[in-house]
Amino acid sequence: MTHLTVTPDSAGITDVPGFEAAGVACDIRDKNDLKRLDLALLFSLRPCTAAGTFTTNQVKAAPVLLCQKHLAHGGPFHGIVANSGNANACTGPAGLKDAQLTATRIAASLNLKPDQFFVCSTGRIGQPLPMPKLLKGLERTVTDKGRSPEHGTKAASAILTSDTKPKTVTVSFTYDGKKHFVSGIAKGAGMIQPNMATMLAFLATDFSVPRSFLQKTLSEAVGGTFNCITVDGDMSTNDTVLMLANGHSGVSVGDKSPRELRVLFAEAVWKACEALAEKIVADGEKITKVVEVKVLGAASSEDAEKVARAIGNSLLVKSSWYGEDPNWGRLADAAGYAKAKLVEAKLDILYNDTPAMTAGQPHPELKPKWKEIVKARRFTITLNLHLGKASFRLLASDLTEGYVNYNKSE
Repeated sequence: MTHLTVTPDSAGITDVPGFEAAGVACDIRDKNDLKRLDLALLFSLRPCTAAGTFTTNQVKAAPVLLCQKHLAHGGPFHGIVANSGNANACTGPAGLKDAQLTATRIAASLNLKPDQFFVCSTGRIGQPLPMPKLLKGLERTVTDKGRSPEHGTKAASAILTSDTKPKTVTVSFTYDGKKHFVSGIAKGAGMIQPNMATMLAFLATDFSVPRSFLQKTLSEAVGGTFNCITVDGDMSTNDTVLMLANGHSGVSVGDKSPRELRVLFAEAVWKACEALAEKIVADGEKITKVVEVKVLGAASSEDAEKVARAIGNSLLVKSSWYGEDPNWGRLADAAGYAKAKLVEAKLDILYNDTPAMTAGQPHPELKPKWKEIVKARRFTITLNLHLGKASFRLLASDLTEGYVNYNKSE
């Protein structure tokens, strides 16, 4: 049986054969900081198929609209340009023009077409992009791009905003004597509750993958990973996940491929997304805890998700996590107002494997164990509703005064 190898802090995109990357500093934030990388280029030497998922926020940033337009065109595609420090959101027709100009300039520099490139932005909302700086930076990405691990790491660093570290992963496996790759990079620490925070994620593979199969695979992976995390309950205007498949390996994976290959590829994409999603929560703005909220035995999948999100986004619950207080009554309260089917007399609540409530009855004698569990940086809370077979898993974080201080002004 073939096994997947997950490398959590890899070089990212440049681990995939045929992909180049660059990260340069343009001072997009206008702070006279010429050391902070803020513009990335991911480039495939070969034409790619692509897939994407985007924010469902009704206020969408200009680059999101452009990416959706280009993706609908169908390809082929050659790369992604992404800047940090400015979201190019709520910028009107001028913002769309700037996003289009970015695609036009990078395409001209590489003798390709504008609609063969995706453009992404992340940062502060409501400010125009400093286009003279960005366009000069684009020229440098073309001359600086390369395939080394350093090139990949620079690109991963260039898309960061309030993140404290780059987020990269590479998943590899051998099939029919050939080694294959799915690699990715991501950013996100605040405004995180994707529904496809401010989050961006870019993935690449050396397989040849038909457009429809790639989209199906990516959408399923995003649904169970990036869409199952929350830091602060805010959905961004810019959330974007893009995946490029360049066919460098000469091996195709699609609906007619052997089942083993289809399963391996889907699992590799899922594992890559899962690793990046967990990195986003773990790097949430000023957090001290990552909490896995598992809801079991719900009457429906919708009910399970409602309960998990009510708990994961409750300010009272998140504050108690920060205070290392196993105030499980707040969990029961949040579950009760989630507008899901729930019967208190059937409800179980556990910290890791230690029960706080069983069939609606508390276990106060176990409080010392709960207090010990919530001291850890990571722990699991499980609610079993005993009303059905549906479940949902959410990764959430605590709420600290550091988060408030960090976000009270920019």
